[in-house]
Amino acid sequence: MTKPIVVLVGRPNVGKSTLFNRLAGEKLAIVDDVPGTTRDRLLAESNWNGVDFDVVDTGGIDPSTGGGKDPLSVGSADFIQEIRDQAQVAIQEADAVLFLVDATAGVTLADQEVAEILRRNQKRRENKPWPPIFLVVNKADNQKTRGLAYQFFELGLGDPYPVSAVHGTGTGDLLDDVVAAFPKQQEEEEDDNVHIAIVGKPNVGKSSLLNRILGEDRAIVSPIAGTTRDAVDTYLEYEGIPLTLIDTAGIRRRGKVTPGVEKYSVIRSIRAIERADVALLLIDAVEGITAQDTHIAGYILEAMKSVVVVVNKWDAIEKDTYTMQEYTKKVQQELNFMSYVPILFISAKTGQRVNQVLPLALKVQEERLVRLNTGQVNKVIHAAQDAHAATSKSGHSLRIYYGTQVRSDPPTFILHVNDPKLAHFSYIRYLENQLRKHYPFTGTPIKIVLKPRKQT
Repeated sequence: MTKPIVVLVGRPNVGKSTLFNRLAGEKLAIVDDVPGTTRDRLLAESNWNGVDFDVVDTGGIDPSTGGGKDPLSVGSADFIQEIRDQAQVAIQEADAVLFLVDATAGVTLADQEVAEILRRNQKRRENKPWPPIFLVVNKADNQKTRGLAYQFFELGLGDPYPVSAVHGTGTGDLLDDVVAAFPKQQEEEEDDNVHIAIVGKPNVGKSSLLNRILGEDRAIVSPIAGTTRDAVDTYLEYEGIPLTLIDTAGIRRRGKVTPGVEKYSVIRSIRAIERADVALLLIDAVEGITAQDTHIAGYILEAMKSVVVVVNKWDAIEKDTYTMQEYTKKVQQELNFMSYVPILFISAKTGQRVNQVLPLALKVQEERLVRLNTGQVNKVIHAAQDAHAATSKSGHSLRIYYGTQVRSDPPTFILHVNDPKLAHFSYIRYLENQLRKHYPFTGTPIKIVLKPRKQT
């Protein structure tokens, strides 16, 4: 079930990032007194009264008019149009819009223009009902400033909500109404398809790979990075197995993402990973593995999804007998937190080894569903302890009494111990490696949960 999206918009320096951090429960956005600090959008998960939703922070929007005066955003003077564009794109996907203004500044030309942008998008939006707009009067930190909220009625966007993002005052009443206004969520129909997401940074050949797999041009192929802007589902059957291939826009690190349409495509790409069973992480063989490739791998691991690393454009590499072996070592070094990942070298352009992509992805999906019995798990765990006991801490050592696999998809193990706090992450990694020696769980992350034994 897709979570609702709440988008924060408004001119610079009204406290959007501060409110974003409060809703996210952590300091994810940069907060600065210089207007325009937030130049790109951030996405975080939030929850209110048991309702999960995503919150999106946007850059400040400057007025296009102003009688020749300097732009209001000092820190974002070179990004004004891009910031306006990215806010407009985010609004198109919102289920609720929080329009922030500053109680202490009163109604400004910038506020009026943001209100006009919202009205224009309201007229243009298609396929979805227009989301409710909540006029949030921030910096209402005391009774005097809360009383100034009335002046924002002139914006014609309904009753204002006076809040203090810094102190949290008024945010509860606001969120009560926001959550109540979400569209009724319909349960998504579950299917037995294996969902495979094709992900990677822009211009590594994701759409070309999809087209080569399908044998026909169902996705746009272009040498221009970022052509694919939406996650597109394609249904097919492979040797009697129903599949859903999810082609996604390229993911770039935040500092390299062009604001606007491409930036929102990043959010869709991350959601595509969340919807997938297996992710095909495409690497450009010519460029080699980059920091951004490892960053995307981190997204996949965080979502606990299975993965195949697909090194594309292999036809463009000058090779000798040891090239593939050396390249494999290099990828494994860079993705050392994913030592279990299989690596496949292909050329979407020539079709080299593309016929191995789906079989390998399905093999990884099978590994994801493997379940070890309790006897197997305990045999491995006890042998691991005998070979290498946990390091003592403060005179006490970790003791594992027994373990069991409680679920698959992904494989999840619960180990009953004397005190979970005594376990160092390196020892958990050691136990994972011992489990993989017994059964490899190729391409699939393992989750190990430590549970204290009940005292009698």
